[in-house]
Amino acid sequence: MKKTVRSFCMLLLLSGSMSLVQAQNTVVDNIVKEATENSQLEKLGYELMDVVGPRLVGTPQMQKAHDWAVAKYQTWDIPARNEKWGEWRGWERGITHVDMIHPRVRTLEAMQLAWSPGTSKKGVTAELILIPDVQDSVAFKKWLPNVKGKIVMISMSQPTGRPDYNWKEFATPESFEKMKEARTAQTEAWRQRIAKTGLNARTLPVALENAGAVGIVMSNWSNGFGVNKIFSAYTKKIPTIDVALEDYGMLYRLTENGEKPKIRIQAESRNTGKVPTFNTIAEIKGTEKPEEYVILSAHFDSWDGATGATDNGTGTIMMMETMRILKKLYPNPKRTILVGHWGSEEQGLNGSRAFVEDHPEIVKNVQALFNQDNGTGRVANISGQGFLHAYDYLGRWLNAVPREITSSIETTFPGSPGGGGSDYASFVAAGAPAFSLSSLNWSYGTYTWHTNRDTFDKIVFDDVRSNVILAAILAYMASEDPTTTSREQIVLPVNPRTGQQMTWPALRSPTRSGGLD
Repeated sequence: MKKTVRSFCMLLLLSGSMSLVQAQNTVVDNIVKEATENSQLEKLGYELMDVVGPRLVGTPQMQKAHDWAVAKYQTWDIPARNEKWGEWRGWERGITHVDMIHPRVRTLEAMQLAWSPGTSKKGVTAELILIPDVQDSVAFKKWLPNVKGKIVMISMSQPTGRPDYNWKEFATPESFEKMKEARTAQTEAWRQRIAKTGLNARTLPVALENAGAVGIVMSNWSNGFGVNKIFSAYTKKIPTIDVALEDYGMLYRLTENGEKPKIRIQAESRNTGKVPTFNTIAEIKGTEKPEEYVILSAHFDSWDGATGATDNGTGTIMMMETMRILKKLYPNPKRTILVGHWGSEEQGLNGSRAFVEDHPEIVKNVQALFNQDNGTGRVANISGQGFLHAYDYLGRWLNAVPREITSSIETTFPGSPGGGGSDYASFVAAGAPAFSLSSLNWSYGTYTWHTNRDTFDKIVFDDVRSNVILAAILAYMASEDPTTTSREQIVLPVNPRTGQQMTWPALRSPTRSGGLD
């Protein structure tokens, strides 16, 4: 009789276990089907990148993006809100038009840097002048009055506009090596030229502005065909313009050879005072453990040289699509599933750091956080971020993901805690199990990361769809897991350079009032 009872109990347990696995498989199959057959990614990508546009913190487009996301979540019956965490210098980019008017007429490929001062409607027209190769900072100060009324070129003229891979494919080995040696020597000479002024990339434009220059022209080439990186200006009253490598090289050579070229800059940007900054938060409330959280994470802001498609439009639409699918197929999760679209990541993880600081009650109950940031590619790497038992729960969750997705993912356990780079690090510093879903390269660093070419057409939607499936299944499995994830951390090794024991990344407070100095 006892044997019969034991056998019956074993059958019940086995039956229950099989039912659980079958239920999980059904949800997983439905996620794959929904993501594949009813994908909203292209529509989301169009609306965010083409209609809303770039999302520089402090701009009207950033606010428009926040409002768009809240409205979109509401159409999916997902409660969402914009949560204020600080304020920033308000700025709106208007029309930028830059033309060479002497010794001939040519419209230049150029744009203002972020937060650059504008010009009058007539613009500013002036002769170009180069930073000279002076003996030291004393000599530079003596030369400085020469910039009055001039537009100053502050970047090196690149010796070639062809990226190295193009040289390697077509040049002779001798020619390729010769070019690289000449470029290295030229780069070092330019570095020394700037160093001898006693200034640096941040302080040089300010000194030139204070000496009476009427504009700054630079070229921040990204080592690929047609790509420049667009960051922020340091001037307060005069425009700072980035010019494409080809046009910048032409202007440099004309100036260097005494042709005294003149350009006209028309820049209609304007400051809009202090504006509030937000994170967009949406939640699917948990039914059994609503106070515990699975977090989907992606920064919402971008630089505005283009439309921020792969940094981080793809991470944004990926997490939005993941939430849409989970709401449709898994509307009553065990744990609360929260998505954070963070503001001002590009200026130092400010939105996510503010969330960590403002919501300790959430951070202490994070079951897992999954962050995606670095481009359009399929997820290729996941690290345990220094959590000793991450291999256990991440391994179990990944086991539910279709093999065609996980076969190309390299996992590193226990890994080391990330101290920065993207928003997962804000949570890792607080001891929360947060993980980066790191993508394949797709020439991200050269062609799209912070460049003037990070646009809709660079998105590889099949790869983003794969990432949606991965994130949705991971979120589902983390929510359903009967156990709470371990936060036990590894003992970090000794730093071989210093001989000191490495420490867990420290919590850092956000900049809550930015760009106002």
